[in-house]
Amino acid sequence: MATEISTARIVVRLMIGIVVMSAAFFGSAGTFDWPEAWLYMIFQFSFSAAFAVWLKKNNPDLLKDRMTFLKSSARGWDKAILWISTVVFIPYLFLPGLDAIRYQWSSVPLFVKVFGFIGIVANLLLISWVMRENTYLSRVVEIQKERGHRVITTGPYQYIRHPMYVGVIILFFCIPLALGSLLTLIPGTLLTALIVIRTHFEDKTLRSELEGYKAYSQRVTYRLVPGIW
Repeated sequence: MATEISTARIVVRLMIGIVVMSAAFFGSAGTFDWPEAWLYMIFQFSFSAAFAVWLKKNNPDLLKDRMTFLKSSARGWDKAILWISTVVFIPYLFLPGLDAIRYQWSSVPLFVKVFGFIGIVANLLLISWVMRENTYLSRVVEIQKERGHRVITTGPYQYIRHPMYVGVIILFFCIPLALGSLLTLIPGTLLTALIVIRTHFEDKTLRSELEGYKAYSQRVTYRLVPGIW
């Protein structure tokens, strides 16, 4: 059983996230007059707060795991992908303000922004569904023997093997559209490529180390896109 995460720690973590994202968005934009950024942050942090509260009550082990940036048990390739993703995520945060507001390099129609916000909400709901189904959803690829790690086959896992990644990938593309920045699709694409690479190594690890995963992967043959791949 994990040590319980205090409410104060959750609040501090959320506040740090809000401050960092605000600094990146509005600092690069040079103004606070950016309704799309405010709306996105309301969606994102309302979801984060609500789900943190739910996890604290229903799955404190997973909450503790998700609040740990990098565990010592992470494999070398996993650490490399995480650190590269962190570097790529920096322009992903700063480009929207520069592109959509300060210099206005991109011109994104309102209906595309609306589509982006619909995608954000839909995929935040997908991610919450995945996290409710999979109590072993660690930030790093590991076999959690002490928690009785088993293959999850319910919910979205009936259709694809990595539904969490699907939600995150779609967010990588919907967020730039919602904020009005086409240039941010470039680091979004790089982040997506890193996730695709990670699925290869994760599948290889789970096939060899998690009992029942090989049979599951033969039954559910698609990693990210049903009917395609």
